[in-house]
Amino acid sequence: MSRRPQSFWSNVAALAYKEAAVLRHDRPFLAVVFVQPIMMLVLFGTAVSNKPANVPWAVLDRSHTAASRRLVEEIAVTGYFLPPTPVASYDEGRALLRRGDALAFFVVERDFARRLERGGAPAQVLLDGADPLSAARVGAYIAQVGAAFRVEPASNRVGPHAPIARGGPIELRQRFWFNPTLRDRDFFLAALAAMLLTNLCLSATSLALVGERESGTYEQMLALPTTPVEIVLGKLIPYVVLCYVEVIIALLPSGLIFGFWPQGSWLTIFAITLPFVLASLAIGTFISSIATNSAQSVFLAVFVIMPSFVLSGVIMPYQLMPDGVRQIGGLLPLRWYQIALRRVIERGAGLADVALPVLVLTAIFAAMLTAVAWRMKPRLG
Repeated sequence: MSRRPQSFWSNVAALAYKEAAVLRHDRPFLAVVFVQPIMMLVLFGTAVSNKPANVPWAVLDRSHTAASRRLVEEIAVTGYFLPPTPVASYDEGRALLRRGDALAFFVVERDFARRLERGGAPAQVLLDGADPLSAARVGAYIAQVGAAFRVEPASNRVGPHAPIARGGPIELRQRFWFNPTLRDRDFFLAALAAMLLTNLCLSATSLALVGERESGTYEQMLALPTTPVEIVLGKLIPYVVLCYVEVIIALLPSGLIFGFWPQGSWLTIFAITLPFVLASLAIGTFISSIATNSAQSVFLAVFVIMPSFVLSGVIMPYQLMPDGVRQIGGLLPLRWYQIALRRVIERGAGLADVALPVLVLTAIFAAMLTAVAWRMKPRLG
């Protein structure tokens, strides 16, 4: 306290200059700092949208008339939907909804054309209510087409006595599956475990190897009579146990407090969680293997976590994202885990129904484990 103020502030300035010089030469850290806001700006400016697009849907046309085909065509040309998937039965259409391969199932009854000429024709729309926002908007777009649908004149005559195209209102009957009341809470609670595990896995393991390097024990670890794969798996196993505890913490309160229990088996949830946890932990370990210091590792982990939340579909349906961005999101483990998790929790799917996400997660884990083992291979210099 007896020091002069000038001496105090000069010391602070000297240390600040030293740290700034070190920071200025840490190019990977600076690259992450400047690239991350640009990346998030592009994602939120182009990829995130509440407007439906690329909506997969199925059609059961029992009428097989020109009017029913024209109605389906008018819905398709709105620009919000992919080409419809024709189905032959109700069961086939419901199966597409249950698997998540269709967000809407449109049914045209046999007497559609006859009742349309009399002033009203029934049509049914089954919507995947697991995503309330998308279901409500998709249903509204189909209802708009039905309300504007017109009956074409039965004759090609022209003149004052020619038949005029009459309004043919469609009696649209909407039904929401998996979330009949369209509660937003269910949509987010179903993926709560996925978001928590992503944050835990990447944050925890991103410091695993770089911490060893900074403490001076990295070379000693490599000198042990173990292979890099054995070292990585040994470091990951404790976190796997912790992740399962996190899953239980995420699911139990959702059921006890909000009454939102998984429709599928808990064993299936635990089975699909393992490849996701291993893939996420491996990504975090790979980040730690390429980072030169702890600060850089943390920033790289955040660089992966934030795009994962945006592109995976846990917050915004990935089906609504434009081409290119949607495919990039498919490289992230969180995309496939949230698909499998929501199918089990909301639709009651079994292990066979989530086989594809499990295989993709397993492939991601194998690729990242290989990359980490390559990075940890002892090298001269």
